[in-house]
Amino acid sequence: MSSPTLPSLLRPYAKRLALGAFLLLLTNALDKAIPWLLRGAVDGLVASDLSRVRDHAIAVVGIAAGLWIVRTRSRIVVFNVGRDVEHDLRERLLAQVHRLGAAFFRRMPTGEVMTRATSDVGQVRLLVGFGALNVVNSLFAFVGAVALMLAISPELTLYALAPFPIVVFLMQRFSRALLTRSREAQEALGHLADVAHENVSGVRVVRAFAVEAAEEARFAKANARAVRANMRLVVLRGLMWPILLLTLSIGTLVVLWRGGQMVLEGGEGALTVGDLAAFHAYVAQLIWPTLALGWLLSVVQRGRASYARVREILDAEPEVRAPAQPKVPSGEGALRVEHLGYAIDGRTVLDDVSFEVPARTSLAIMGTVGSGKSTLATLLPRLAPTPPGAVFVDDVDVTEIEPTALRRTVAYAPQEPFLFSTTVARNLAFGLDDPAAPDAEARIRRAAEEAAVLDEIEQLPDGLETLVGERGVQLSGGQKQRLALARALLREPAVLVLDDPMSAVDARTESTILRALDRVGEGRTMVLVTHRAGAAARCDRVVVLEEGRVVETGSPEELLAAGGAYARVCAHQRIERELDAEEVAP
Repeated sequence: MSSPTLPSLLRPYAKRLALGAFLLLLTNALDKAIPWLLRGAVDGLVASDLSRVRDHAIAVVGIAAGLWIVRTRSRIVVFNVGRDVEHDLRERLLAQVHRLGAAFFRRMPTGEVMTRATSDVGQVRLLVGFGALNVVNSLFAFVGAVALMLAISPELTLYALAPFPIVVFLMQRFSRALLTRSREAQEALGHLADVAHENVSGVRVVRAFAVEAAEEARFAKANARAVRANMRLVVLRGLMWPILLLTLSIGTLVVLWRGGQMVLEGGEGALTVGDLAAFHAYVAQLIWPTLALGWLLSVVQRGRASYARVREILDAEPEVRAPAQPKVPSGEGALRVEHLGYAIDGRTVLDDVSFEVPARTSLAIMGTVGSGKSTLATLLPRLAPTPPGAVFVDDVDVTEIEPTALRRTVAYAPQEPFLFSTTVARNLAFGLDDPAAPDAEARIRRAAEEAAVLDEIEQLPDGLETLVGERGVQLSGGQKQRLALARALLREPAVLVLDDPMSAVDARTESTILRALDRVGEGRTMVLVTHRAGAAARCDRVVVLEEGRVVETGSPEELLAAGGAYARVCAHQRIERELDAEEVAP
């Protein structure tokens, strides 16, 4: 489905925009009445009729007060539409980001996504709020001023409008250049945000390798590029104003010259002093919307460029789509993989993989680095585009199950657990439908106890309310692994897929996690991706992958007796443990 166009974004606010347009029309009517009253006041002053001057002055004050009220109300209405559109657009962006897969984020880095969701969406707000208000206001102001100028003197009106064809030509040239330079400025800002995000997220790596100077130079280069791109835009906008003002000033000078002649000549078709004063006021009102239109071109073109960048995210095709007629698995937790093949960017990762996990049993998937076991784990809950007819849960093809329902049935704990920069309790509560439910804390504690991490949580300074820091920096690797496990358990899944939960823990923490796995595996189906023979030995069956293909499958005892790949891994890891024990003994 294509992304929404700007008119479709504005459609829900049509009534408010119509009200805003009416208020703008009323604003301009009141604004144009003031010079007309000035015309009578000046003529009264020339005729020494002070009572007439007084009456017109009082009327001007009353109209000015009404103008202030109406103008303020019109801006509140239209500006709020812009902010509501910004709110809706950000919600659409977040929902789309949640649907997009790894392939999209390989093309577009996080910093670039963040810039489009903040700076670019802000420019769209200016376009549909501030920009729309001033475009409509300028149109009303222009038409109203020209109509009243024609009523005073058609001849002077032709003189006043003579420079406008040149102004239109200049605006077209500036418009194209503004669009190009606005896009360059936003792209440079996105690159700068991406470099900053990488340095903040990877600050430990930067310090560990002592490459601060190199990263500072890289950031300075991106910063300089952003400054250059924005300065090119600023210079262009700076040139546009004086050039347009100079062109329009020619018409003003001609009006003063010819208008003065018409006042002095007298006779038929002559102007009064009041007529010339009013006409000059309308010319001044004409200059403002014309200049504002030139300035609005910058806002409009920058908004267009920003919306084009936002649409690159909104138009991106999700890798995983919900089925038209979703089916619901029974909830037993039986898992079956049949002839699964999968490729990334043309490179085969999995080739003809088949195995079966009966409900409430456990399976270990083993293999060397690059064997495809982590990719296989993400395909089971369809976090990647699982091919149809390859993975079944309770005899239902996962591509025929609504993704949210599938992930409630098949919970996944990644190899590198991600923790949000909030409290332990809030991180665990992501596994709950309603984190504020009365039984939420009891369920969190039960899941933490099941994952063998509750005792350590209670020893933290503030217990469950302890802040974990950026990506859980305050916690150890084993604690983060078990928190991720507890979070997955809170979903109460029928199938639990764990991607190498002991990849970065010591022997003591490994034994703790293994005991936790024995407990969480009771009563549910468990798929454990691991390279540890000790963890695989606790499962009912083992599948061994090599270069994306299944080379062995069977119970741990059967594979150990067969003397194949699994047996070699067990022997190798046993020797490693013995050598480590000999090193520690002295």
